Amino acid sequence: MDSFGKLMLNHSHLVVAIIILGLVALPIAIWLDLRHLSDQNLQVQATSLDSIISEIRGYYSRNVVGRIQQNSGRNQVLHNYQEIPGAIPIPATLSIELGDLISKTAGNVDYRFVSDHTFTNRVPHRLDDFETDALRTFRHPKNTARVVAKTSGSLFDRQIRIATPVVLAGSCVDCHNNHPLSPKRDWVVGDVRGIQELVVNQPIASNLFSFKFLLIYFVCAGTIGFAFALTQFRQASSFRKLNEELEAGNSFLASISTQISKYLSPQVYKSIFSGEKDASISTERKKLTIFFSDIVNFTSATESLQPEELTTLLNEYFTEMSRIALYHGATIDKFIGDAILVFFGDPETKGVAEDARACMRMALEMQSRLKELNAEWRQRGFEHPFRARIGINTGYCNVGNFGSEERMDYTIIGAEANLAARLEPIAEPGGIVMSYETFVLVQDMVEAKQLEPAKFKGIAREVIPYAVRSVAHTPKAQRIDVMNERLPGIRLFLDVEAMDDANIDNAKQMLESALQTVASRKAVSPASS
Repeated sequence: MDSFGKLMLNHSHLVVAIIILGLVALPIAIWLDLRHLSDQNLQVQATSLDSIISEIRGYYSRNVVGRIQQNSGRNQVLHNYQEIPGAIPIPATLSIELGDLISKTAGNVDYRFVSDHTFTNRVPHRLDDFETDALRTFRHPKNTARVVAKTSGSLFDRQIRIATPVVLAGSCVDCHNNHPLSPKRDWVVGDVRGIQELVVNQPIASNLFSFKFLLIYFVCAGTIGFAFALTQFRQASSFRKLNEELEAGNSFLASISTQISKYLSPQVYKSIFSGEKDASISTERKKLTIFFSDIVNFTSATESLQPEELTTLLNEYFTEMSRIALYHGATIDKFIGDAILVFFGDPETKGVAEDARACMRMALEMQSRLKELNAEWRQRGFEHPFRARIGINTGYCNVGNFGSEERMDYTIIGAEANLAARLEPIAEPGGIVMSYETFVLVQDMVEAKQLEPAKFKGIAREVIPYAVRSVAHTPKAQRIDVMNERLPGIRLFLDVEAMDDANIDNAKQMLESALQTVASRKAVSPASS
């Protein structure tokens, strides 16, 4: 039903067309019924009139003409009875004159008594095709029909013609065979002398007012239906305009949301637009793992680069680091000049331990990728590419929306966040330094060296930093989760935990192909020497 409703809403002209078609079809159906009713009434009327005239003529023949003929000499029965005093008309003359009288009196009824054997002193009857066919039908030896009918007319009037045979009785046969002006003198009883024909005309509209109550109902229903259709059409037009405005608004909002998403971390963007979080000033206290990185000697590096070159390198650096951060599930807080602040644990978390481990995997991959970028940048002519230092800490922070009702920022504050920023400067270029709280959670992943305890500004306690030296070596029986190795001609970073089954199969194929390449090179070297 919903899809049908949407279809009708989007194609309102179809609704109007269907309603109009329904309104038009009703009077057509009524008109067809009137036409059928008129045909039936005409046939009934014509048949009744024909029967009445036939009875009148028969009555006249039997009870008037017949009785006078039985008492000959006292009166005469003539076709020209008007010329003889005291004479009466023969049945045929009576029928003809009766037809003229009926045709003059009843405006929609015509009566004709016609024959192809007229008396010699009469004007011959002109028979049309209907009358000729009727005579032929009635005189056929095998004919059993007593009535021939034909209905015709136009859209606005109907006409029915009914012909019945004029059959000679005994008295009629004697008269016609003995009359001096009779064109035929061998008539026998039962012969068809001619036909009597009734033509009834009736305009269909004359029956229309027989349905006055139906017409009143139709006018009312049609008015209401037309008003309803007009209202529906206007509503559909309004809805269509509203939908167009909504579609335009949705497109605009989608475009704006896409642009806004570039200024927010995907997790934050998702939580806001899904309704999980409100855009209101509120914070929570959570245990997070905070990551802070900074480019070594960035200020001096900028002096040797043109602004356009610096912008290109910095954008490439941020793009690659952001891609790695998002891959590992980090929430990108902000870019502060050349520094990056991200954290794990909000708005999505896999637990404190796993958040710390994901952060360490991310840091290792970032340093590895930065080495690859340095090689690419050197090939492009940049003598002093970027090197970064990374500080990591795990602890409780306030996280949420900070700011005013008009302008707010989703970020973290607290001493633990500051500690990550304080640990970063003591790391070696290209190195990673973490707090003891983080080291405890990732000690099976990396080999780290404990540094001298230190006091940092804004941190009340003494902090024991740990500097990552390498990825932890594990026994062969155990799986190596992370590999980050670099030799002349090869750079390898492998994070098994971050792979799914399909990626593991692809990695196997790549490593096997690499081993085959190395083996083939080793086999060719002695021969070439």
